[in-house]
Amino acid sequence: METCENNMIVVPEEPARPGVEMAGEGGQGLYAASASKPSLSRLMVIALAVTCGVAVANIYYAQPLLATMAKDFRVPEASIGIVITVTQMCYGVGLLLLVPLGDLLNRRWLIVGQLLLSALALLVVVTAPTAPVWLIGIGVVGSLATVVQAVVAYAAVLAAPSERGRTVGLVTSGVVIGILLARTIAGVLADLAGWRSVYAVSALLALLMAAIVFRVLPSYEKAKTPLSYPQLLRSICVLFMHEHLLRIRAVLALLIFAAFSILWTSLSLPLSAPPFSFSHTLIGSFGLVGIAGVLAARRAGSLADRGLEQWTTGVALLLLLASWLPISLIKHSLLALIVGIVLLDLAVQAVHVTNQSMIYHVRPDALSRLAASYMIFYSIGSAAGSIASTMVYVHAGWIGVSLLGAAVSVVALLFWALTAMMTF
Repeated sequence: METCENNMIVVPEEPARPGVEMAGEGGQGLYAASASKPSLSRLMVIALAVTCGVAVANIYYAQPLLATMAKDFRVPEASIGIVITVTQMCYGVGLLLLVPLGDLLNRRWLIVGQLLLSALALLVVVTAPTAPVWLIGIGVVGSLATVVQAVVAYAAVLAAPSERGRTVGLVTSGVVIGILLARTIAGVLADLAGWRSVYAVSALLALLMAAIVFRVLPSYEKAKTPLSYPQLLRSICVLFMHEHLLRIRAVLALLIFAAFSILWTSLSLPLSAPPFSFSHTLIGSFGLVGIAGVLAARRAGSLADRGLEQWTTGVALLLLLASWLPISLIKHSLLALIVGIVLLDLAVQAVHVTNQSMIYHVRPDALSRLAASYMIFYSIGSAAGSIASTMVYVHAGWIGVSLLGAAVSVVALLFWALTAMMTF
């Protein structure tokens, strides 16, 4: 039985399912069956999607500003990708240490707390006098951006099982739109008031979303878990080793987001140099192009709900590979580049939504730990793609970047094909 009081829903813990590994004192279950829960209204879904967009944008504001930041802090162009790499590495640390708290604490309070701390970290970036302080601030911002996973897990746990894929798809659309709009917003604000203004505005947005989340969303929590925080962290490894599907989809996440970062981290470099020499605003506007791909991929969650996960993944990975041909033609046709961006973003979003929809059915009572395990691989892929793309660009130009992206896409497609064959 559940109780509802002061806008808070509390659900007693249920016994672990038979055959699942146990942990904790007295044989307490590591996983439990999901319980009844409040439904998500459209307003709640929108609030969650916008919160995701605002939070995740903090990781990507730097991408169209890399050349300017390199000059400001006297960082060599070949090494400027380290900014994105540091952010992603700290994001990975946050995934490991912060995201599992969603299975231990009240998720609404966790989301609000991370947003408030993000605002403080963003102010450090705004006022950073030197490169080390700047990188520390960027790193903390990256670790706190993991609030996105608390939000997505919150949406997944509140959604009905038959609607979970669709709901996760809608909320995750906010994530990818935030990633893409980050470039446009960063470009416009940097041209108007310098790159530091980007992070000042982001701090204000974080405070605003903290207030909205606290006001709009219900507090939904189970009875206290028997696991301590150290046990909770250890259970991430147990979960990853136990679930074959999670391992497969985590590797796919690593590969698709490596390809995603290969494009978006290095794209500002050719566009800011002759013959283009575009402003920050124009470079950032290419992020708007990618939104078309994201919106086109929204049905991926619904297809997953209908049991078409493998079909959706295969088609999306083929599109990801195909996208690198028009992307490679940047010096010959900006229209071709735009087509390639749309295809790439559509493919990455479709696979990402499908991945999450599938893994969130694995252990409904361990959603935050599932998200942490999965997104750690996202972070590794993004970090590797970021630093590799700028290094390859300096030594082999845009053709080298395109070949690198295509190679990663081929690996992703082959890995999916082999694992899909084994599944069947």
